[in-house]
Amino acid sequence: MNVRVIYQAASICLSYPDDAVLGSATLIAAALREEAPQAAASFSPLLEWWATTPASLVRTTYVDTFDMSKRHALYLSYWTDGDTRRRGPVLADLKRRYREAGLTLADTGELPDYVPLVLEFARHHPRDGAALLQEYRASMELIRLALAERGSPYAGVVAAVCDTLPGRSPADRQQAMALAAAGPPTETVGLEASDPRLLPLHPVGSR
Repeated sequence: MNVRVIYQAASICLSYPDDAVLGSATLIAAALREEAPQAAASFSPLLEWWATTPASLVRTTYVDTFDMSKRHALYLSYWTDGDTRRRGPVLADLKRRYREAGLTLADTGELPDYVPLVLEFARHHPRDGAALLQEYRASMELIRLALAERGSPYAGVVAAVCDTLPGRSPADRQQAMALAAAGPPTETVGLEASDPRLLPLHPVGSR
């Protein structure tokens, strides 16, 4: 399994679906079939949806899914630190890690914990990237579960990334939340009352 191909494909697929992204679907499918056939099936629902859906609807759905609701936020530290002051040092540390790896962030306006950006880092530095993804495994799994609950074709893409990491993916939200090392944020600025990160973290079976 070529994790570089999986990370690059996922980085593209989880980015805003402009013409360049949508135009890469055939290349992505071919690369996965050749280099990561185990993951190809996980990407198929999204690639097939792209092929059968007007581009304008694909873009609207992307915005509705990832930009208009925090339930599927593609920012890893949002799921662990929320919109709290402690998130600042986390983002600064990510920038430092990129810089030490020799990568310079383009002026895209995205935060360094943006999943497509993290996956691009992982593509260039698979060992360090996998370690970073494992560090935020709970975030990735919560995004995966939230997308699956929505019935989103993007769920399979996130699942394919989770499958590159050691251990089994949690079966439900409670198990995913149990992966987190720290409790929920004490500040709730910008969080919805129903946000899953506001629930206490308990080991599985402790209730």
